[in-house]
Amino acid sequence: MTTSTAPRRESRERTRRAAARPLRLPGGRSLRVERRALLTGVLLAAAALAMSVLLIGTGDFQIAPWDVVRTLLGSGTTAHTFIVNDLRLPRVSVALLVGAALGMAGAVFQSVSRNPLGSPDLLGFGYGSAVGALAVIILFKGGATEVAAGALIGGLLAGAAVYLMAYKRGIQGYRLVLVGIGASAVLIAVIQYLLTKAQVVDATRAMVWLTGSLAGRDRSQVVPLLVLCAVLFPLVLGHGRALRMMEMGDDAAYALGVRVERTRLLLMLAAILLTTGAAAAAGPISFVALAAPQLARRLTRSPGANLMTSALMGSVLLLVSDWASQRAFGADQLPVGVVTGLVGGVYLLWLLVTERRAGRI
Repeated sequence: MTTSTAPRRESRERTRRAAARPLRLPGGRSLRVERRALLTGVLLAAAALAMSVLLIGTGDFQIAPWDVVRTLLGSGTTAHTFIVNDLRLPRVSVALLVGAALGMAGAVFQSVSRNPLGSPDLLGFGYGSAVGALAVIILFKGGATEVAAGALIGGLLAGAAVYLMAYKRGIQGYRLVLVGIGASAVLIAVIQYLLTKAQVVDATRAMVWLTGSLAGRDRSQVVPLLVLCAVLFPLVLGHGRALRMMEMGDDAAYALGVRVERTRLLLMLAAILLTTGAAAAAGPISFVALAAPQLARRLTRSPGANLMTSALMGSVLLLVSDWASQRAFGADQLPVGVVTGLVGGVYLLWLLVTERRAGRI
């Protein structure tokens, strides 16, 4: 059995390496890019752009896709310019950025924990953001800016607590997931307590935020999230090689020169900031961070975190979910968090069954 499988593994590895082309970078360096992963990324980027145009044209006042493109290029009518640029483009921009942030954050956590369940949804960071936001809404009667700041601070505190409780001579994947699940249970209890203490108006506002929605988004949400992604995406992508080595185990990564704990802490901090930034902009959108990296890996059939592909997949998932929330239920539009929760719950059950059959849980 061993002698027959080893040549097949070597053959698959040679095929994978042959399919990777070197990409020349400034300074004489090169980066090997797998053709399938590159093609998948290009197709996902095209799908995200197509869904963006379709979503901008969707609403009570329908706009044809070619009119949307013409308006975005500066040649639209006055009415189209107002509807596209002022009303709908900020919402779609937030969807693109939130989906990309959650997709990349999920890829980092699943790679660091070496566990497909290592998602911000299950590790408690989203609930930490929810506690921070609800505390501002219910206890301090804060506005939108204060709520966003509370969500960011709450997520960071939850991330720090989970990391410290899971740390024991390093971070082990299943220990991180188990601690995160326990922290989630505690934070859910805190959320329920805050809701019982809230007045009717504050409780209604809190429930709307907890659902996760893209309705009413404007440039005040787009700009901070764009800056956050512009800073953190290159940081995470720059550590992609170290992240792939860490998936082989800490000892192997140490032997290859990776400063494991420093790299892990830096990447987890970046992923927590992406998660909490997304929550601050649109509320706790569930399951995108869980599903996007898994779907990206299945499409590329490539080992490693597939960081950029996961980010693009997250954008596509959230755009499709937002379109479905507006079109699939008739006149009763749903918050996008309801759609992602419904689809993501089914996906989580399927993932658990698959992992159980494979003997990994």
